[in-house]
Amino acid sequence: MTIRETFAKNLRNLRLARNLSQEDLAARAEVHRTYVSALERCVYSPTIDIVDDLARILGVKAADLLNEDLNL
Repeated sequence: MTIRETFAKNLRNLRLARNLSQEDLAARAEVHRTYVSALERCVYSPTIDIVDDLARILGVKAADLLNEDLNL
C-alpha cells in the first residue's frame, strides 16, 4: 500500500469513527468538502500542513494518519 493510500484509508476510518461527515471535517479544516473526498479517494496528495490540521481535528498525531498499522 502506498503512503497516499494509507493516509486516505486512515483519514476515512478516523473521520467515520468520530462520526464526522466529509462536510463537517472540511468545515473544521477550512477546506472544501470535495477536497476531503479527493483525499479519501487518493486523487490528491495533502500538504504537510493539511495532514497536521486534519490530525489535530481528528484528535491524533499527524504520524498516525500515515501509519499502516493504525488501530482504531
